[in-house]
Amino acid sequence: MGSLVVVGVDGSSSSHAAVVQAAREAERRGARLRVVHAFSWPVGPMYAPLDPSPLNTLAHDAAQDARRVAPGVEVEDAVLIGGVVSVLVAESRAADLLVVGRRGVGGFVGMLLGSTAVSLAAHSHCPVLVVREEPDGAGPVVLAVDGSAQGEKAVDFAFAEAEVRRAEIVAVHAWLPDHAPAGTGAEGPERLLSQALAGRAERHPDVTVRQEVLSGETREVLIEASRNAQLMVVGARGRGGFSGMLLGSVSQALLHHAHCPVAVVRGGV
Repeated sequence: MGSLVVVGVDGSSSSHAAVVQAAREAERRGARLRVVHAFSWPVGPMYAPLDPSPLNTLAHDAAQDARRVAPGVEVEDAVLIGGVVSVLVAESRAADLLVVGRRGVGGFVGMLLGSTAVSLAAHSHCPVLVVREEPDGAGPVVLAVDGSAQGEKAVDFAFAEAEVRRAEIVAVHAWLPDHAPAGTGAEGPERLLSQALAGRAERHPDVTVRQEVLSGETREVLIEASRNAQLMVVGARGRGGFSGMLLGSVSQALLHHAHCPVAVVRGGV
């Protein structure tokens, strides 16, 4: 795994959960942790220059929280000027994992997911882990498999993550028999799933893999599969994705509705 985990913080409870998770991820990987708070200066005649001290304190306190969770991890903190998405996308260039909370202080009541998380999942240069506020589960790493070329990176990430977590992988492929070509039986999806995983078991011999071909609409199947998972891994865009779309509908649905943290892995990263 990589040597740098970056976590975005904003002082919210969701952000605190992200810091805790990021510290654990850095500890598992033997990586450094960088705690980043981004802000934009208000502009216009009505605004006086802001005192950055509280912002520095916010980042410093978050870094201290991370050190308490993972005392052996090297932690640094930074306060950077700029929009949250642009700052964290820039940070993702040097990172191996970017961690953010599901909602931030700017979210409206009733919103299931902040726009920051969706934008980062679509534009980050490294995998993005979107964290829930609920405690971690102890279940498997669930890997959403669709057989697309874009999903190859997600498969690799899931195996590496399962290895450092010492967790089982449940590789899930959803299909609708009524929509399958004539004469296509279950062996078609099963073959697709096996081919998508080919070669990984040899590279990760300590990881147990369970393959499941499930009948149903992809989003519903994967959301249900996330109930007992400790992590869901999905590609940013898979089969059926429209040209130019950076984040597919399945990935977005999981970010909104999954019952566990979700890692989104772009094919190009």
